[in-house]
Amino acid sequence: MESHSLQTPRPMRSNSHPLSVIMGWVAFGLLLLKFACYGYAQSPADLVVLNANVVTCDDQLRRVEAVAIRNGHFVAVGSNADVRRTMGTETTVVDAAGQTITPGLIDSHLHFVGLGESLQMLNLSQARSWEAIVRQVESAAKQTPAGDWIEGRGWHQSKWSVEPTENIDGYPVHTSMSRVTETHPIILAHASGHACFANAAAMKLAGIDRDTPDPPGGQIVRDAEGDAIGIFLENAQSHIYRAKAKADRQVPIADRQARLSEQIRLAGEACLRYGITSVHDAGCSFELAEKLRQLADAGQLQVRMLVMIRASSRELEGRLAAARTEQAGNGFLSVRSVKVSIDGALGAHGAWLLQPYDDLPGSVGFNTVAIDELERIAEMCKANQWQLCVHAIGDQANREVLDTYERVLGADAGNDHRWRVEHAQHLSVEDIPRFGKLGVIPAMQANHCTSDAPFVLQRLGERRSSEGAYVWRSLIDSCAIVANGTDAPVESIDPRVSLYASVTRQLSDGSQFFPEQCMTRQEALLSYTRWAARAGFQDQYIGSIEIGKRADFVLWDTDLLNCAAEELLTANTLRVWLDGKERTVTPLAK
Repeated sequence: MESHSLQTPRPMRSNSHPLSVIMGWVAFGLLLLKFACYGYAQSPADLVVLNANVVTCDDQLRRVEAVAIRNGHFVAVGSNADVRRTMGTETTVVDAAGQTITPGLIDSHLHFVGLGESLQMLNLSQARSWEAIVRQVESAAKQTPAGDWIEGRGWHQSKWSVEPTENIDGYPVHTSMSRVTETHPIILAHASGHACFANAAAMKLAGIDRDTPDPPGGQIVRDAEGDAIGIFLENAQSHIYRAKAKADRQVPIADRQARLSEQIRLAGEACLRYGITSVHDAGCSFELAEKLRQLADAGQLQVRMLVMIRASSRELEGRLAAARTEQAGNGFLSVRSVKVSIDGALGAHGAWLLQPYDDLPGSVGFNTVAIDELERIAEMCKANQWQLCVHAIGDQANREVLDTYERVLGADAGNDHRWRVEHAQHLSVEDIPRFGKLGVIPAMQANHCTSDAPFVLQRLGERRSSEGAYVWRSLIDSCAIVANGTDAPVESIDPRVSLYASVTRQLSDGSQFFPEQCMTRQEALLSYTRWAARAGFQDQYIGSIEIGKRADFVLWDTDLLNCAAEELLTANTLRVWLDGKERTVTPLAK
């Protein structure tokens, strides 16, 4: 294996005086000696791992045999012989027995508390019919006190094997659910998070009737008589969630805080189990960010977090400078990004398109945040040097975001702002090169491609799908980097699914969704490590296995770069370390 040489700094420029030149070279020589001895002449390593297949994910994607860690950082990366020189009598030694080590994975787009919350509610993602969901909720209602809300998540009408008996455009009418849940208000989130279902009891609490207007950027789906069927799209969901929030406020604060802490714990455990050591949380409040900061300072966050604040321009006004947090809690929390969503999701016909949907010709989706509001927020981010991350799925939404970035950044558009487009799923051919040109990072979740593919062609048709749907290859070739993730709990937190989708674009029926847009195996791993770290301004600290970086790494039972593609789905995380400290994880099922 190739040895990793110790890195040395470039010499400083000296002045022209001969003595100054001599003294400068002496100082530089001493500095070289210091770096040559780094990791060896100082105190011994706390931990070394030998006989490994280490995929460094550095600039050269080098492979080495061993690593040494001291005080939470890598101090040697190279051959067994190199690393053995750092050992002392108290050094812990791990024999990897030829197994593969990668940097800790980084999920660059998920909803952290939402992930924990989803583990406490009904999981509807496996249901293949509306009737199955009705039975699942009916069973839960029998075990829930009358009047209490019942929550679930994960249904998707385009993934059912049969349409509901009563439906409007494939969406279920509430009557069958309302009959079996008369004493319980029900809220069931769509898999995308961009629609929800409510039964009659929930709609009554929300005050929904024939006179309730559709809000801007949303729709209450109605039948021919004008009655709400129980489906609320995009911004219309706020009617039901406000009613639920009102009920939540009746719960004692201590109980709410305990529930939140449990959700954070569950989410952290789920991430570590899959080798995810860092996450980018795609939208939380200032208040939740403060709660996370407190946990980070107390050493109680299980994974590193980059938090995106989701708030209106009015709420952001005057708060960005004070709220900025960099590497709090020994590097476990950063708050320096803002999240905005300007459209919805394709599955719920909410993605904002340049041309109407093929299967819903009267609609181009929804613009959920006005462009002038987006521009105000962009100006604030530029002035305060905050990163801006905008949810845009449809081609019209992506164009509007790129146009706004170009207007606001102006001559600085190509500089190192690292502004992002979250999802960037459906692009116009003309806009693809603009990502690389403007330095905009597409944060894309490869699992969405293979999960959504069965209905993408229905929504967009062949031409739009082939030219602009999940075009990772085209974006990378245009000099953009793709930051990968899962969008959990919209999809499973399992990164193996996204890695497999990245390199195969293979669907459950064995077909491939425009495979010419696949990533290489190396690009897929980089999208979960070094590229994802760059997308979060974390690349100085994590994302690759290099001397001086934090020792976040994973031991796998599978060589992720050389195994059969199908083996990516069964690769097991054997052991996980953060800052060189091993974390307890439950092995994944084969």
